[in-house]
Amino acid sequence: MDGTVLVADDDRTIRTVLTQALTRAGCRVHATSSLTTLMRWVGEGKGDLVISDVVMPDGNGLEMLPKIAQERPGLPVIVISAQNTIMTAIQAAEAEAYDYLPKPFDLPDLMKRAGRALETRRRAPGPRSIPDQPPSEKDDLPLVGRTPQMQALYRLVARVMNADLPVLICGESGTGKSLIARAIHDFSDRRSLPFVVATAPDLQGVDGPSALVARARGGSILFDEVADFDDEAQGRIVRMMDTFGDSAPRVMATSQSDLTALMEAGAFRQDLFYRLGGVTLAVPSLRERVEDIPLLADHFLVRSERDGTAIRRIAPDAMDLIRAYSWPGNVRQLEHTIRRLVVTSPEEVITRAEVETVLGNQPEIEPLVGGGSGEKLSASVAKHLRRYFDLHGGVLPPPGLYTRILREVEMPLIEIALDATGGNQAKCADLLGINRNTLRKKINDLDIRVTRRRKLM
Repeated sequence: MDGTVLVADDDRTIRTVLTQALTRAGCRVHATSSLTTLMRWVGEGKGDLVISDVVMPDGNGLEMLPKIAQERPGLPVIVISAQNTIMTAIQAAEAEAYDYLPKPFDLPDLMKRAGRALETRRRAPGPRSIPDQPPSEKDDLPLVGRTPQMQALYRLVARVMNADLPVLICGESGTGKSLIARAIHDFSDRRSLPFVVATAPDLQGVDGPSALVARARGGSILFDEVADFDDEAQGRIVRMMDTFGDSAPRVMATSQSDLTALMEAGAFRQDLFYRLGGVTLAVPSLRERVEDIPLLADHFLVRSERDGTAIRRIAPDAMDLIRAYSWPGNVRQLEHTIRRLVVTSPEEVITRAEVETVLGNQPEIEPLVGGGSGEKLSASVAKHLRRYFDLHGGVLPPPGLYTRILREVEMPLIEIALDATGGNQAKCADLLGINRNTLRKKINDLDIRVTRRRKLM
């Protein structure tokens, strides 16, 4: 790499790390903890690239972007921020940042992005102001996360929010699909126009679709869980979209079902599928971003405190249990659980025992994805094993994993087989295809309780 990089961050360690890495890569570096100094350097014509934090002692890095664009059109700015929310990514995109990275960032990844920024000079944009944040939604959207899956989603949302393309948002129930749709509208050029959530009855009647378009007035229409719409309603959406003119509303849809599988099975219209799929956003389940669970839990604790409930925090071993839970209801279930713990916990610190009590009354079964189609046992086991490894945060599990996993599978298999054969060990051994003595040994080793009863199978 070749060029001069201006680094602005109030964290001395980050300034040192970036200075050393960029210098080794061949760059000249000026580092500061002050936005005032940064802007002076920019005004003096210094720098071919800016890397800036958002929250600084003397201002907000995002608010400097329009000023930098005005002073030095085409000067790329990479924004780094510990505020790992969708709003930060969207604001960075709105303010014409070259790129955005959450803290803690991956240094090799940042270096690659810096290299691309130095090699490719952006077209000079006109100055743009940062859009006003929706007052009611700013702090209430639980769209927070520092995992790669969520950060990739944030960047994609920021890129498509002003594109005149339909958006299909897929994900399990409770992942925040409708919140994503709302965020796309609220931070887009259509933010001052209506956001309409449409149901199948809104499409009924001769004037239903035209009345729906009139309500939207060029804003956005969201068809929530579009897979639940019958064939007639789906057809009305197709015909409505085919009549759109220049001032047409943006169409978005959400679905927790696999629309591709439904389309192939003839349960979802092909013409609607391709009309909705201009851009497809996949919202990850909570099990796919375990590292975000403590961040979300803290978010809900702060919200509860702000709403006037008692101040609560979660003990470390209790948080470990929360992270290990499967969360079939995803973020919505986590939120309700935290609210219940805040209300029922008698002390400031929520204990592991309290978490066990609350989670013990909730279903822990993994949700069915794709409309309930049968999943192979190997695929289900693979999911659980991947999650088991993910829960160790990049550290290998304790030795002896093979024996532990076999025991976890073997025990319920034998218990269910014994139950199916009424506790008759001879029939159970025959069913399993193993020797009766082998079965007895496994029953003893696994401490399985055998109850004989009459059962016809």
